[in-house]
Amino acid sequence: MHRLAHWLWLPPLVFLAVFYLYPLGSIFALSFQQGWQPALLQLLNDSAIHRVLGFTLWQALLSTVLTLALGLPAAYLLARYDFPGKRLLRAISGVPFVLPTLVVAAAFNAVLGPRGWFNQALVAMGQQPLELINTFTAILVAHVFYNTTIVLRMVGDFWSRLSPRIEQAASTLGANGWRVFTRVTLPMLAPALAAAALLVFIFNFTSFGVILVLGGPRFATLETEIYYQTVALFNLPTAALLAILQLLCTLALTIVYTRLSARVSRPVEQRAPRLRSLKAQPARWLSAVFLAALALFFVAPLGGLAARSVTRLETDRRQEAAAPGFTLDYYRALGDDPRNNIFFAPPLRAVQTSLVYAGATVALALFIGLPASWLLANEAAARSRLVRLLDPLLMLPLGTSALTLGLGFIVALDTPPLDLRASPLLVPLAHTLVALPFVVRSLVPALRSIRPRLRQAAAVLGAAPAQVLRTIDVPLVGRAILAAALFAFAISVGEFGATALIARPEYPTMPVLIYRLLAQPGALTYGQAMALSTLLMVFTGGGMLLIERLRIADVGEF
Repeated sequence: MHRLAHWLWLPPLVFLAVFYLYPLGSIFALSFQQGWQPALLQLLNDSAIHRVLGFTLWQALLSTVLTLALGLPAAYLLARYDFPGKRLLRAISGVPFVLPTLVVAAAFNAVLGPRGWFNQALVAMGQQPLELINTFTAILVAHVFYNTTIVLRMVGDFWSRLSPRIEQAASTLGANGWRVFTRVTLPMLAPALAAAALLVFIFNFTSFGVILVLGGPRFATLETEIYYQTVALFNLPTAALLAILQLLCTLALTIVYTRLSARVSRPVEQRAPRLRSLKAQPARWLSAVFLAALALFFVAPLGGLAARSVTRLETDRRQEAAAPGFTLDYYRALGDDPRNNIFFAPPLRAVQTSLVYAGATVALALFIGLPASWLLANEAAARSRLVRLLDPLLMLPLGTSALTLGLGFIVALDTPPLDLRASPLLVPLAHTLVALPFVVRSLVPALRSIRPRLRQAAAVLGAAPAQVLRTIDVPLVGRAILAAALFAFAISVGEFGATALIARPEYPTMPVLIYRLLAQPGALTYGQAMALSTLLMVFTGGGMLLIERLRIADVGEF
């Protein structure tokens, strides 16, 4: 058994050592190739780095505050009251979070962009269109749209299970509603509230697609500056220094988040949710208006994106029959290359490339994640010191931005025998690193749910460990394996940060090509971007809905 366990650890450890630790070590070596003192002096004295770091922190902080301002009232209503459409609102609010950031950016472009619905309405009313894209406001609104569901789920779920007895005791002793909330409810909610706020802050801090598409060149964060220094200037030492700075920040934030999450998991006096109905008329109407506005906030960008992909707003001069109105021409044009550029791939090729990369990612993630998950779930192995050390090691890629991982690949995997710069495996390897923590955390709870007696009975009957694994574990966790595969598929199809750096120009993925199409003039390329974004939304959203259906009840850490 121990010998088998040692062999099963080999694939994940070799994979992490070669494709995670070695690239990160190469980034460290590149950052400090002139010694640590020049690098430290550059960090301390370079005003450009200070400005980028300051804006990164500022936009993340402001986005987090706005997300809490919108999410907390909604979390309270979802936690304490029952109302028509509650389950639908909860499901709708979760859709943006599972979408690739670039689809969210494209959705806001479809609503607020120069050719978006809002400006089209202004022009129809005889007003001048407004410049809403490439503004700080667009970044903030997109971040709130993207992350509000974190507050709803983390704070709302915790709030709904808090026992009301302490609040009732405070009210009996004469405390008014505000005093009960600030002195009783808020302290009990504090760990969940802080963990949700910190997680939102981390996502905003490492936001890439939203800043790049909706912010434009005027707004630079650490993430976009790493991309600019690498792709535009090919200044790898500075990019590596920025990546180290970002990595240190995200790791520190992740450590704090892990500790806060542990406090949320500690036993407190809880009860099953008891929901009330809104009866008082002013509160009922105010709540209805707020919840309707919240639902519209979630639905409008995605609906606007889908509608824009099948709507022509102006006559195409090249086609007499191409009048404004409903059209499927943008979907039919997915096989066309209007620019005839040597590096500009037609959208249909990007769809094929994304699907091939996603298939390879699923295979790799399961090949590496399954044995690691089985060992982590094994009760005897889980007690060993080695496993307790390796568990957080498998989660490390979760706290590292995808762009930093891509930069590490460029820096490290360029010399034999690991010269993979032109290899088609480079992108699936990066996607596997991003997907691996999700795959492991999907499989471990399902594997732990298997009763040990079944394995023991099979062993008593003479089954070898490999046979027990094949005939007991695998059939019982089939749904969890399928859910983990869908996780890996959805993450690969929508991944943009690492892919933008390492994908070959002639073989872009769907997110990379959407970014290129949005950056080019012309109604046809814009329509192609909307059609491709809608397809990407269907792929990732459909995958996540399937995962929800496949999830074993109360089993799963995501």
